[in-house]
Amino acid sequence: MAPGDEAAGPPVRVIGAGPAGLTAAYQLAQAGRPVEVYEADTVVGGISRTVERDGWRFDIGGHRFFTKVPAVEELWHEILPGDDFMLRPRLSRIHYRGTLFHYPLRAANALRGLGLVEAARCLGSYAWARLRPPKDQSTFEGWTSARFGRRLYSIFFKTYTEKVWGVPATAIQADWAAQRIKNLSLSKAILGALRPGRNRQDVTSLIEEFRYPKYGPGMMWERAAELVEKAGGTIRLGVRVSGVHRSPDGATGLTLDRDGHQEYVDARHVISSMPLAELVLAMDPPAPPAVQAAARGLRYRDFLTVALVVPEQYGFPDNWIYIHTPGVHVGRIQNFGAWSPYLVKDGRTCLGLEYFVTEGDALWSSSDEDLVALATEELHRIGLISDPSVVQAGYAVRVPKAYPTYDGTYRDNVETIRAWLTEAVPNVYPVGRNGMHRYNNQDHSMLTAMLTVENILTGTCHDVWSVNVEEDYHEQRGSGDRRPGEHGTGRAAPIVSAG
Repeated sequence: MAPGDEAAGPPVRVIGAGPAGLTAAYQLAQAGRPVEVYEADTVVGGISRTVERDGWRFDIGGHRFFTKVPAVEELWHEILPGDDFMLRPRLSRIHYRGTLFHYPLRAANALRGLGLVEAARCLGSYAWARLRPPKDQSTFEGWTSARFGRRLYSIFFKTYTEKVWGVPATAIQADWAAQRIKNLSLSKAILGALRPGRNRQDVTSLIEEFRYPKYGPGMMWERAAELVEKAGGTIRLGVRVSGVHRSPDGATGLTLDRDGHQEYVDARHVISSMPLAELVLAMDPPAPPAVQAAARGLRYRDFLTVALVVPEQYGFPDNWIYIHTPGVHVGRIQNFGAWSPYLVKDGRTCLGLEYFVTEGDALWSSSDEDLVALATEELHRIGLISDPSVVQAGYAVRVPKAYPTYDGTYRDNVETIRAWLTEAVPNVYPVGRNGMHRYNNQDHSMLTAMLTVENILTGTCHDVWSVNVEEDYHEQRGSGDRRPGEHGTGRAAPIVSAG
């Protein structure tokens, strides 16, 4: 059947109303194609939504709108008018034992913050690493120590990374470091600090300005949802897809769950941004045991934000601060007033303390009241507020499966799943971060959806699994280094060593 002959069939079924799912739905609706979206949550946007509590708006993780993909840039501005975007300065620093250091590292700032004695030790450690680099650079610790020296690695990389991923830095393979900071070294940081001029965008970590919707990233996806429905599409919130039914020719329908009631809908095309593992385990008839085992082998890191309302004087100019100070659980602190004045209220700001957790652990299971109390105490302990009593209100938001985590078997698991889906259900199209188990930024998640829609509408054969992040985000590897069927990992989370 030709691509254009299917308009009379069932709508394209889209699972998930995050950036990837809504991008797909928007483009299908704009093309006049019937589309229906199912979102298990009661709001759209996924991890890119903007949470609102008592008139306060806060971001989940902080979402800069910067991309090197022109088609994505055009789509952002097609959905939101230019007046709804603000051009914001990017400032982030590292908090370490009461001192704030610029990130990326700036030589003069680091020297002043560390003091002459410690700075000399760090430079000596760096020189030693250049003369005698660590023999084992396959881990995050070895790779980073080789480029910054052991002392700077311990101060500026180790603590935060271990907070984020919940494993020792020696258990994290070097792939993640190489992809996230490959263009940075101590020598480049020093040269970068001395080089005049702003808007250096040759290294992703040095991007100094970005666009941001004035009411937060959720503004983009709320508007996209409105446009989908205006164009005739349907978005159903609070609806979970619990079954993906298939025949030898592919997927034939979905089972939907809402408040304990089930509904079956026919399906000819299914675009899925639900977690890849859940997609496999929802198959009916079930996927083969080896494929199910691969799905159960995929792991995630979960996330919670505790937003605290404080007087404006306790804000800071940074968009966020990385907390490398040991002895506290918080990993990063956002100042939502620095992202946009429209997120906060006059005379006050909202600080978002971010905790990287595992669903069901002690922090995840704590009551909102206990989390607010912990965040308040830690904010005071690291010196960002003078007294806990200045906190006027607090809110906790939990986000499951925020970050795909890559253990030693993750590549094989994803490849096993990808190959089986392609063969068994070729009309099911995984897209997006969780949909493909890739730690991508939202622009690349959107791109996978855009290419999938083009495949459906025009019959093109884009391989969305080959969509990779720009070179600034990932390790450069020759084609001979790739395994058969491997198409890169996106902006990878760390690969955790088996055992």
